[in-house]
Amino acid sequence: MAGRDRKNSIKALFGGDIVPAADPPGRAPEVKSMPAPPAGDGPGRAASGAVKAMGLSLTSITREAEELRQALAEGERVVSLDPDRIDASFVSDRLSDEERDDPDFAALVESIRESGQQVPILVRPAPGGGEGGERYQVAYGHRRVKAARRLGVTVKAIVRPLSDEDLVLAQGKENAERRNLSFIERALFAQALTARGFERKLVCEALAVEKSELSRLLQVAENVPPQVVRAIGPAPKAGRARWMALGEIFSNDNGARLEIAIDEIYSTRFRAAPSDQRFRMLFDRLSRLRKPEPQVRAIARADGGPLARLERRGKATVIAFAADVDPAFAERVAARLAEDYAAFLAARAET
Repeated sequence: MAGRDRKNSIKALFGGDIVPAADPPGRAPEVKSMPAPPAGDGPGRAASGAVKAMGLSLTSITREAEELRQALAEGERVVSLDPDRIDASFVSDRLSDEERDDPDFAALVESIRESGQQVPILVRPAPGGGEGGERYQVAYGHRRVKAARRLGVTVKAIVRPLSDEDLVLAQGKENAERRNLSFIERALFAQALTARGFERKLVCEALAVEKSELSRLLQVAENVPPQVVRAIGPAPKAGRARWMALGEIFSNDNGARLEIAIDEIYSTRFRAAPSDQRFRMLFDRLSRLRKPEPQVRAIARADGGPLARLERRGKATVIAFAADVDPAFAERVAARLAEDYAAFLAARAET
């Protein structure tokens, strides 16, 4: 009952049938995203088309209604815009390629086709007015604009004069409350904002992160080559730790790892794989190339001072004498190496 009241409140704001009084079979309200069912859920727990379409929670519906009430109270109104007159935000925050890396996009298109757009997007007049002074720029609602453009229908929008800072904060709020960005998407978003001169405090606020997390995001965005990131895509399951590990692989690269990465990302099997699998394929291939850290053991003199160090680098072993060791001693050790090694092998053979 509470859910129906909330739906009716939105209906009243729009002055039309935004949410049907009774959902007829086969028709579903617009959805923005749906989380995958928990691992281990059987077929009985899988979301049907109608259930999956209920992407907006009652809490989200209530919040949207409040936003609309506030907009109307401030003299704003919901208008219908031609999607071809709407430009993307000046800073991108998505790596998804619609259906390829955003499986919910097709469901969003079908939902709008069947039931219409229920939640308006937020736009501002495009800086400079654009062609004919009638262009707009999205603060949030990029996926709904793409869906409307594909369907050839207008987009319901709230037009609000926003500064660049206001737009960035609104865009970040949208991502945090509706469909969270993956780690690498947040990293690129942070990098784009800082590159445009936004203060780190505002970037932290837009992404709802602490300064330490922002530093990690920027570090990964700096280390992983952009063409590699774009080829992998959002990889939502990769997570911070593995993206940071991939960044470490590239951090001291002399070009060899990037060359191997490019060979991988242009392969047919890589292109055909979903985003998370693309990450694993590249990460696994590059990880096999990483040389293990050398194992070092110090050799001390009788008085405790440094004499030499024994370094194991893969299959090779190196003895390095301290700088103050008498060169004649080093020569003596070198001269005995062949004899001592032969004796060592002979003794091993007898055991």
